[in-house]
Amino acid sequence: MRIIAVANQKGGVGKTTTAINLGAGLAALGSRVLLIDLDPQGNASTGLGIEPEDRELTTYDLLLEGRDLADVVRNTDVNNLDIAPASSDLSSVDIELVKIEHRTRLLRNALKKASDDGSSYDFVLIDCPPSLSLLTVNAMIAANSVLVPLQSEFFALEGLSQLMLTVRQVRQSANTDLRIEGVVMTMFDGRNRLAQQVEQDARDTLGELVFRTVVPRNVRISEAPSYAQSVLDYDPNSKGSLAYRALAREILERARPETAEQN
Repeated sequence: MRIIAVANQKGGVGKTTTAINLGAGLAALGSRVLLIDLDPQGNASTGLGIEPEDRELTTYDLLLEGRDLADVVRNTDVNNLDIAPASSDLSSVDIELVKIEHRTRLLRNALKKASDDGSSYDFVLIDCPPSLSLLTVNAMIAANSVLVPLQSEFFALEGLSQLMLTVRQVRQSANTDLRIEGVVMTMFDGRNRLAQQVEQDARDTLGELVFRTVVPRNVRISEAPSYAQSVLDYDPNSKGSLAYRALAREILERARPETAEQN
């Protein structure tokens, strides 16, 4: 079970969109995928068709009430893709966690228990909130790696350096195996000279950490969540769908080269 935290403390960079569509892409390639929604906004849950009134148990119950992962997980309409939904209750978690001794390891412990109980997911994707909060730290301590969506705009690299520092601190203090899975350029407009420059700067600075796949600015990606679908289901032949399929193949290449070749 490979656990990937999808994180960027800057909002509006395509983090939740990437979590949903990468999950759908991995599922389409035959992997069994769980998406854990740790964002109090719950957009990943809504985007996969789990309405707020239907979220009887959520990741709040997983972290704060000690519920088993199996009790929280819901099926989605995407084959091989399940979700642990979120609710606005998560908004107060940072305050509530102050009194808990092992507050930064709650998600790690919950996932370990699920694994010991026979959970058989190939990938767990954690959609983090747009902040470097205790929820994000929980995700990083639970994860094997961090995937960073990076919007092609002026301040992108400045925010990335802060996130990298947080990853380094978590690695030094709580999760020595944590690594950067990679950086994926999102909302990319190839006609825009600034976008091209940001991409080049990212590749010059980070080298192979930047995925070959670039996710374009594509209206189909924006429309899909309003139909509670991934872009792969909403418009399989769109540029956005093809990009997330390619990103999923790259993830598989890095995790299991032989599996990627078969697909």
